Amino acid sequence: MAANKSGGLANTIAGQTAISTVGKEGKGLTYRGYSIDDLAHNGSFEETAYLLLYGKLPSAIELEQYKRRLVNLRLLPEGIKAILEQLPATTHPMDVLRTAVSALGAFEPESAFRTPRQLADRLLACSPSILLYWHHYHESGQKIDTAGEGSASIAGHFLELLHGRPPSALHEETLDVALVLYAEHEFNASTFASRVTASTLSDYYSAITTGIGTLRGPLHGGANEAAMELIEQFDNPDEAEKAILHLLGSRQLIMGFGHRVYSVSDPRSDIIKLWSKTLSVEAGDTSLYPVSERIEAVMRRERKLFPNLDFYSASAFRFIGIPTSLFTPVFVLSRIAGWSAHIVEQRENNRLIRPSAEYTGPEPQPWIEIEDRR
Repeated sequence: MAANKSGGLANTIAGQTAISTVGKEGKGLTYRGYSIDDLAHNGSFEETAYLLLYGKLPSAIELEQYKRRLVNLRLLPEGIKAILEQLPATTHPMDVLRTAVSALGAFEPESAFRTPRQLADRLLACSPSILLYWHHYHESGQKIDTAGEGSASIAGHFLELLHGRPPSALHEETLDVALVLYAEHEFNASTFASRVTASTLSDYYSAITTGIGTLRGPLHGGANEAAMELIEQFDNPDEAEKAILHLLGSRQLIMGFGHRVYSVSDPRSDIIKLWSKTLSVEAGDTSLYPVSERIEAVMRRERKLFPNLDFYSASAFRFIGIPTSLFTPVFVLSRIAGWSAHIVEQRENNRLIRPSAEYTGPEPQPWIEIEDRR
């Protein structure tokens, strides 16, 4: 069989999955057969997580029970709190999550009594607690009660812990939709990396930690942070257009545009853009959203590139008060559902993932004695 020489495994079928379709003609983006539009407009993140992990949409009773189970899994072991307190305040929040998730594997290891799905529920419930316990401890010295006041949703719990008060319905729903959109995306880099780790029969936590480390890079999950850093530089659309044209002229990469899989548009982008616009109106914003729209227009005109999910997620997250450094960690809070579903699927029909490489080095060389080397 001829080697596939595509850079970065582009256009390479690396396995099979029943979890999602991405960019397939006639299907678009679906999670277990359900369109992303239906899930984002009609469902909740908890319903989406249940669908990914358990293979079907929950009934009303199952959903209520599932939400209660997640609420009861929010508290952290004292040992994890001690580790979070010892991590430097300068630590990147992605490194905080990576370290704490790995450590949790020592406190609550996978076993016959802790299945991957149960561990996934635990991580979905306590990841906001991990992130925001560390955040508040190093911001103000406060050791927060990670149970919160009882927000039933993961989105509401996160925002309540972050701001110290229950969120507005609009803010909670915006984050909930974002979590749905970020939950799963087939064999993206972090998911594939998690499956590679799972294929070695390593433990669940190692596979999730692999995903977090992969998502940390700006070419994957970190693009939303880079997009926000770009957008907030400009006071008005004209200033943004001038700067973007200069950046394009100097061949610099503009984060948040284009996608490895989609060729025309990212179906998730239009959804989050509507929420960003709604939040802009609510906030009386005259800069952030208009600047974002102008950058989008310039990129379409000059490079025929479309915004991906990360671009308008940046402004949406800013409007609901999430610090830029927490943008990618929010991605993790959601993608735990997708990673976990893939870990389960990989184990169900496992074969070690071990591709071959095309060698491009020198031909066999004769040994040279050290005194003859130049």
